[in-house]
Amino acid sequence: MGKRVLMAMSGGIDSSVAAMLLMEQGYELEGVTFRTFDSISESCLAREKGCCSVDAIMEARHLAETLGIRHHILDVRELFRDTVIRDFIDQYLKCRTPNPCVLCNPVIKWGRLLEFADEIGCEHMATGHYARVASNEGRHFLKKGVDRFKDQTYFLWRLTSEQLERTLFPLGDLTKDEVREIAAARGHVRLSQKKESEEICFVTDDNYRNFLRENVEDLDERMPAGDIVDTAGRILGRHDGLYNYTVGQRKGLGVALGLPAFVAELQPDTNRLVLGSRDDLCSSGCVVSDLNLPGRPDFGDGERVVCKVRYRSEGFPARLYRKSGGKAEIRFDEPVFAITPGQSAVFYDGDDLLGGGVIQNAIR
Repeated sequence: MGKRVLMAMSGGIDSSVAAMLLMEQGYELEGVTFRTFDSISESCLAREKGCCSVDAIMEARHLAETLGIRHHILDVRELFRDTVIRDFIDQYLKCRTPNPCVLCNPVIKWGRLLEFADEIGCEHMATGHYARVASNEGRHFLKKGVDRFKDQTYFLWRLTSEQLERTLFPLGDLTKDEVREIAAARGHVRLSQKKESEEICFVTDDNYRNFLRENVEDLDERMPAGDIVDTAGRILGRHDGLYNYTVGQRKGLGVALGLPAFVAELQPDTNRLVLGSRDDLCSSGCVVSDLNLPGRPDFGDGERVVCKVRYRSEGFPARLYRKSGGKAEIRFDEPVFAITPGQSAVFYDGDDLLGGGVIQNAIR
């Protein structure tokens, strides 16, 4: 049973090469691709390519047939709609900026996939993520992928030790260029040249505003127009609904101030959009909820970490302090720009991912 692996296949180069490598290592694979849509007219299929598109499913099935792997299509429409999409909408209605992949990974990609793996007799599951799994005294935790630019551990911080124990990441020790070379060397030249999509899979053309308008009937009533103010409360203009903005945004503000201005805060109670200078957006820390520390559950107050508050970041030196109710407070050594409620704060010790949490608020 240990040699049987459920391989998550998106139709893209990463999961495809991961499947090839596992087969060459002697594993017996079962391929699986998610179905997250009801019909080909739904918004997530409007893009030409993507992890939930018809094209992706057909490409994954074709590759599985080429490799001699049995392929399954797993229907997760209801679960996906009731968790990932529901949370995405709810967070924007609360004037927060969500990261749907962070929720999708533990609930859908690992939660449902491991259930399915048990159903068909696979002990492990595998994906094409650029990450590694390590263990220490019975704990299983994430390590950064060797390719620092492609490392995806930031999106995986919610995975548990139990989920990671059953996970294989064949690409964790490879760079993206090496993955492309492997695909080409095995005769998959077209696949090796395939472009990647980093958009949200269910949002057409990466335009979340249109998605909200299409899926929230009374959006303009729930999030009406209101005042744009500066940090002193002086009215500068009018916004057209707080859902159109996110902390740190600079373009599309609808006002001309003669100097650089950024969204500093969204105030749902007063329906005000606060603009400020870059310095106004620099914070000394933040509070996070939903704390998960699989890498070090006994983490002590005030211990040193490197904290990433956005994916494309090297991270910032900080100290982490536990709070009650599954929360923590992060205090940075130096002020950090545009800490955004709803996004993830992820903690590292070198290459080891210690854990993470959802940002509730910045501490000025």
